[in-house]
Amino acid sequence: MTKEQKFYKALQDVFIGAKIEGTGGFVNLMKIKSNYYHKIEDILKKDIETALNHYPHFRDELFDKLYSFFSRYFTESGSIYFNATPFHNNIYEKVYTDEKDVILFWKTQMLYYVKTDRIFRSLEIESDGFKFYFDVSELEHKKANEKRSLIFELNKVREDNTIVFDVHYSEKGAKTKQDEIVKAIKRKGIAISEEQLERALRVFEKQSEVDFFINKNAKAFLQEQFKLWSYQYFWEGAKEWSADRVNQLQILKDIAFKIIDFISQFEDELVKIWNKPKFVKNSNYVITLDRITDKKLVEKIKKHKNYKEQVKEWEELGIDKDNPKAPIDTKYFKDLELEILSQFDDLDKSLDGWLIKSENYQALNTILPKFKEKVQTIYIDPPFNTGDDFDYIDKFQDSNWLSLIENRSSLGKYFINQKGSFFLHLDYRANFLGRQLLDEIFGEDNLINEIIYAYRIQGILQQGFPRKHDTIFFYAKNTDKLFFKPIKERVYYEKPFFNPAVDEQGRYYADVFIRDVWDHDETKPLISGSKEFQDFRTQKSEGLLKRIIETTTDKNDLILDFFLGSGTTTAVAHKLGRKWIGVEMGEHFYSVVLPRMKKVLAYDKSGISKEVKEYQGGGFFKYYELEQYEEALANCKYEESDLFNSPSKTPYQEYVFMKDEKMLKALEIDYENNKVKVDLTKLYQNIDIAETLSNLFGKWIKKIEADKVWLEGLDKPVDTKDLDYKLIKPLIWWE
Repeated sequence: MTKEQKFYKALQDVFIGAKIEGTGGFVNLMKIKSNYYHKIEDILKKDIETALNHYPHFRDELFDKLYSFFSRYFTESGSIYFNATPFHNNIYEKVYTDEKDVILFWKTQMLYYVKTDRIFRSLEIESDGFKFYFDVSELEHKKANEKRSLIFELNKVREDNTIVFDVHYSEKGAKTKQDEIVKAIKRKGIAISEEQLERALRVFEKQSEVDFFINKNAKAFLQEQFKLWSYQYFWEGAKEWSADRVNQLQILKDIAFKIIDFISQFEDELVKIWNKPKFVKNSNYVITLDRITDKKLVEKIKKHKNYKEQVKEWEELGIDKDNPKAPIDTKYFKDLELEILSQFDDLDKSLDGWLIKSENYQALNTILPKFKEKVQTIYIDPPFNTGDDFDYIDKFQDSNWLSLIENRSSLGKYFINQKGSFFLHLDYRANFLGRQLLDEIFGEDNLINEIIYAYRIQGILQQGFPRKHDTIFFYAKNTDKLFFKPIKERVYYEKPFFNPAVDEQGRYYADVFIRDVWDHDETKPLISGSKEFQDFRTQKSEGLLKRIIETTTDKNDLILDFFLGSGTTTAVAHKLGRKWIGVEMGEHFYSVVLPRMKKVLAYDKSGISKEVKEYQGGGFFKYYELEQYEEALANCKYEESDLFNSPSKTPYQEYVFMKDEKMLKALEIDYENNKVKVDLTKLYQNIDIAETLSNLFGKWIKKIEADKVWLEGLDKPVDTKDLDYKLIKPLIWWE
């Protein structure tokens, strides 16, 4: 293979990325990129031939250097960053500035972290003398970074005894029924054991896992990298160049920049889709019966055809149907939902909280206009390469993890008001990196404390020293205005010291400020973990969250946790009379978090419940899903139109997506009446247009009627039956 052939093959491979089978947004994206690439390749070849007319001997060197440069910055997933940069070539890593001696730098700093996924391809294998074929043509790829297992379904056994499987991701905990598959195969006359089948499935699953990123500014990044790279390879140490040599190097730069111009357009389009506000869908409300003041409406609910389903849910949750604070889920009573909501003249301000099922960057970016500077305290406990974090791929190495946290914490900062606090909970694997990162985001002078969270576990000694604590970094938005309320707590001791008090049971105690017990020593108690919801090893105690929330918030203040996990933060916030927002993406959103919050409303007896005398149950919250990046990609339509017909720009710089349809299938143009009709069902079912618009414009919902939504600060309601397309333009078409 010549250097020229090697370059074009590599460019196609790195630009389009690895061939991905199946369905979903990324598959759609790769098809789009492939179509456009083949058109630009023809133009590029002509331009290179013209440029080489006067310097034919420069051909091999040109293609060799182009290959050498571009192969460094592209990955199997099509992401653009430092993929294969030798250590001695890391000249981009600037760590000195005028303001600070050292600034934090990491390899994926210029990226949005999207997800980690396996690139599965249909595969034929032989194992233990059997032949298998795994078909992934209908595999729908993951929407975000959730953990999802594969499920294998027997399709057929071919005439040559090849056993054919269809491969899908598991839905709602479904598992491969290996025993039934073995029986079905045996009925075809093939004597296979369950162990032999298991080995074949594991062989298939060992396919490459890749990280998906989006470069925030691919053009600037690649151009800067080229300048630094070309200086190192061609200019450093040189004393003088001939005119021909200068011209040759100019050709190299011109061609490289044309490629960069074109490639960066696709990355820019991904950035726009990644950052576009997302639709709200599949929303419901949960409200306890005591909050429904219209007794006739309560009776109507109890006579509803779906009331039995509601009672069945209560039974499964251990909630007495005669409990006056039994929580109604409007998913069972959609025809009564508006009547329930009509009781409230200021709907959003009547809610205690919001549960949002979404990848957290998409959620933060979407709800920011609505909740900007309205949050008093953020607490997050993100994953880090432990293998224990449920529903999260957490095999993050330092660089990937820093991008994940930086992308989301930088957004999180904008939610906090001037008196607010930010808590980042980490274990020993990430506390050093976390401290540096938050110093960059909040400023090192805004670090209030490094809190040691000690937990009592038996554990195995590791070289004589067990690990039995985590670190929580406590930062302020503004140290001068920080709200901090030290409160007293009764602390018990196993042996007397100084002159302690003694309670009725003969126990030694002292009433101390919580501020005084954050740092542990022999005379003070550990902050111990609770036993509730211990199905999740990374579950944090309600007692810990109680301390954090009580000392940094007042009643009705808003708490945010965008790595919600099993829901401890929202549960504690509710029990303490605070409002809350919880964001979680895994399917346990429905199996763990939502049921937990319903039990909290009905009065959950576990955790801190008995300590908080004001908490007696009751409440009203909303839960919903958000459109995800993958779904938006899957819904985007890009035509194979004629490219590069603008006389004002070069073919490489003309924005090729300008004329494309994107998500305009939601609009129907009535030429006869000169109107544009909006039909959002062509994109998604069950869109909540009220919450969508509330997030988009940052206006809280006052009231929802059948075809109207009243938003805070607007003189008239939004007509949702005849929706003005201009209102939703940022959601469906971006320039």
